[in-house]
Amino acid sequence: MPAPAAKPAEPPATMQWLYGSGEAGALGIQAYHAMRDFVLVQALAKRSGQSVVLAEGSTLQAPQFRTCRPDEPLAVILDVDETALLNLGYEYDEAKGRAYDAGIWDRWEKTGAGAVAPVPGAVTALRAIRQAGVTVVFNSNRQAANAAATAAAIEGAGLGPAKHGETLFLKGDVAPGSEKDPRRALVANRYCVVAMAGDQLGDFSDLFNARDLAIPARRAAATGGTFARLWGNGWFLLPNPVYGPGVRGSFDDVFPADKRWSDPAGEK
Repeated sequence: MPAPAAKPAEPPATMQWLYGSGEAGALGIQAYHAMRDFVLVQALAKRSGQSVVLAEGSTLQAPQFRTCRPDEPLAVILDVDETALLNLGYEYDEAKGRAYDAGIWDRWEKTGAGAVAPVPGAVTALRAIRQAGVTVVFNSNRQAANAAATAAAIEGAGLGPAKHGETLFLKGDVAPGSEKDPRRALVANRYCVVAMAGDQLGDFSDLFNARDLAIPARRAAATGGTFARLWGNGWFLLPNPVYGPGVRGSFDDVFPADKRWSDPAGEK
């Protein structure tokens, strides 16, 4: 039998940064400060009547937003993993050299509640938002079958309450598959959603995850037009260089042909 692979001497650089660096912690605090202030100062004071959830029929080229009823209660929607919770225990296990495995992740969901930590800034921000009368709703692609364990992880990290079917929605709750728009629509039918937070673009709209959307076009959509105005102004993004659809791309995808440089002295 072949010898088992040696354990890496260090975690991957992306994990060192996200889970260990002061820079990542500071960015978490910055994002949650911004969301808290937006909700408490702008959303509550102005009550614009417009949700930050896209309306049905929207496209990346022509986004439209849901309209709120005047008496509708307010809410914010958050992703869970690497947005509200840091999965330190699971990522430690994966950092030892193992690739992602769905069965292991399922066991993590069921048993890992004691090995997570809140994203810096999240606990105090969500407490202030709730104290202002705004409901906090979690929308995660964790499995609905593991709802009790996920709620325990959220609450154990000081981020709760999280009640399945009311303030916690999971994969399989509304429609099969990992798309989050059906769950967002359900929440937006109950509340005027004034802010959303996530670590991936799909935490704001499934339109960003279309299979035929090229990587440069995805970046252009997220950073231009209506969407450019939403970042920090209703939509709040947390850093995650470890996994997800944002961690991909060829040289041609990442480096535009007219923005390349080679050392004029040549290779040594």
